Amino acid sequence: MVIKNAELETVIGVTTKSIPHTGSPEIAFAGRSNAGKSTLINALMNRRRLARVSETPGKTQTINFYHINKEFYFVDLPGYGYAKVKKDFRAQWGPMIEGYFRDSQDLRAIFLLNDIRRDPNADDIMMFDWMVDAGFEPIVIATKSDKVKRQEKIRRIKALRKAYTERLKDKDGVRVIAFSSLDKSGRDEIYEVIDGLLGERSEE
Repeated sequence: MVIKNAELETVIGVTTKSIPHTGSPEIAFAGRSNAGKSTLINALMNRRRLARVSETPGKTQTINFYHINKEFYFVDLPGYGYAKVKKDFRAQWGPMIEGYFRDSQDLRAIFLLNDIRRDPNADDIMMFDWMVDAGFEPIVIATKSDKVKRQEKIRRIKALRKAYTERLKDKDGVRVIAFSSLDKSGRDEIYEVIDGLLGERSEE
């Protein structure tokens, strides 16, 4: 995959009544507020600051649609689980995100980000369950993999796969991809997944 063009096209807030029908494949990204979601999206888009990276977790409070190569979309979902964000606002994110999973006509896959050093918490599990209930097979991105040594990385990937696979009735296993924003390891594997999804779209 070669990304030549990326631009922020649509921003959806909690007061928006409906999710747009883009007519193009959408790849969504979800994760805790400090999981490195914006950093990953920027790395995939080959941009430094298009997706805003903030020192304050929970800054992304909208659904942001990035048009990629004028062919498909990356959809950046609100980060969740940060205590300092107002509870009433957090309470509105749930229905907004769940509604997007349920109602989008163009959503093809969802990547769930999880800091490789952290076990899934209640919010992560809830998000994962929403994805599965909506009919998707979430792909877990274990971010910040440069923060652990090689053997620990292997162990943590196995732990994350086990934790999420236990939520499934079908025990084939959840795919986990380790990613580092420093050396971009894992990016090519994510590109391969996206290429496969777009290929499936072109064959329909």
